[in-house]
Amino acid sequence: MVDVGEVQAAVAALRAAHDALAALSVEQLTAAELLGVLDDLETLTCQLPVQGHRLLTRLQAETTPKALGAKSWRDVMAVRWRISPSEAGRRLEEAALLAARRTLIGAPLDPVLPCTAIAQSHGLITREHVQVLANAMGRIPAAVDATTRGQIEADLVRTAMSVGPKELKDNADRTLFLLDQDGPEPDYTERARRRGVTKAPQQPDGMVRLTANLTPEAWAVVEAVFATLAAPGMCNPDDDQPCVSGTPSQEQIDEDHRTLAQRQHDALMTAGRRVLKSGELGQHNGLPATIIIRTTLQDLESRAGVGVTGGGTVMPIRDVIGLAARANLFLAVFDGATGSALNLFRARRTASPAQRLMLIARDGGCTKPGCTVPAYGSQVHHAARDWADGGQTNVDDLALACGPDNRAVGPGGWTTRVNGDHDVEWIPPPALDTGQVRVNDYHRPERLYRPPDDELDDPGGEAEDRPAGPEPNAA
Repeated sequence: MVDVGEVQAAVAALRAAHDALAALSVEQLTAAELLGVLDDLETLTCQLPVQGHRLLTRLQAETTPKALGAKSWRDVMAVRWRISPSEAGRRLEEAALLAARRTLIGAPLDPVLPCTAIAQSHGLITREHVQVLANAMGRIPAAVDATTRGQIEADLVRTAMSVGPKELKDNADRTLFLLDQDGPEPDYTERARRRGVTKAPQQPDGMVRLTANLTPEAWAVVEAVFATLAAPGMCNPDDDQPCVSGTPSQEQIDEDHRTLAQRQHDALMTAGRRVLKSGELGQHNGLPATIIIRTTLQDLESRAGVGVTGGGTVMPIRDVIGLAARANLFLAVFDGATGSALNLFRARRTASPAQRLMLIARDGGCTKPGCTVPAYGSQVHHAARDWADGGQTNVDDLALACGPDNRAVGPGGWTTRVNGDHDVEWIPPPALDTGQVRVNDYHRPERLYRPPDDELDDPGGEAEDRPAGPEPNAA
């Protein structure tokens, strides 16, 4: 049995070897000698992930994300090592495919991709090769038997040892095509599994790209909408009085110079407005389903800056004003003028609609650093003190938090507090605390282009330090 001291000593020796190499001069090495050293370093770089797979697999068997104060293993890795969630997911998927496994009774099992794991352990393939191999093996039809799958993997690994990732992908695509040239037989279950609509990140110009994979039934519905609302002359935003029902006039048809794609875009927007206006969407998190946009008085008065929807979409003020002219608005008033109770104390645990609107206006989305879940997907969290510990349902003591992050707050997990600037701070549990930022500014883009008020009022920096916030909420 290996002692923990031996493992730590081996890792220390590895780091010491790196430090020794870093301390050496390479100025006197010839080109051939430099290439030789680089070859050895490349091999070692290819081999090192194997140790990460072993350790990560063992960590998953030893504890749980919840015990470490996180909502998932991806969250553990992203927070502790400051990597992106996508990179954390890639490492987890790679470890699941390439690390040795055990049965429920502890018997050893080969990795899911044994040939790939062996090649990686010898430094014969790169991480890019591993990604191509994993993707190719995942695309093999389920009907292919295990022996054939193993042979395909062995052949692809052999190819990977002599070509680059691009050539390997081309070879894998050709192999899969020859394996099933007719493609899969139409299957209703598979069709339902593949359905979906995906939104890409908002682009710098504010546009949002959608990618859809529609079932025949879904397309039949959209097709009917397009046939009516995307016809020439219909729903044209350039018309003073756009035709949104019935038949457009011949003049409207003749003056419609939009492309088909533009007409279909305008048709979807008109259909969406109708659904919102109908009231048939009901409520979402205690509020009527509608468009909620937060912005500042300065931006509205100057006609500059941006607004942010409850779904996280950034909109230029010009678009906000144009939308406001055709929508029912929620007005956030920071005084008692409306008569809505913003402090409920211990009268109720759940936030009122008025409080939720105020939180959307203030927070914009989940307040945990690094979380991009917008207000529409967030819950109301007792940030200053948990309800079970005597917390009060007052708007200044509350904050927005997505469901998983809200549940992550508790004994042994994350803690929250409201600081002197009325920002919500999130303090990680000890296992995940590496000095990260405590406040999430992602949902408040106005902070990116406007200095804090105290800097404007006190450019010389002579203002007194702000007072520290209250004690953190530990439950």
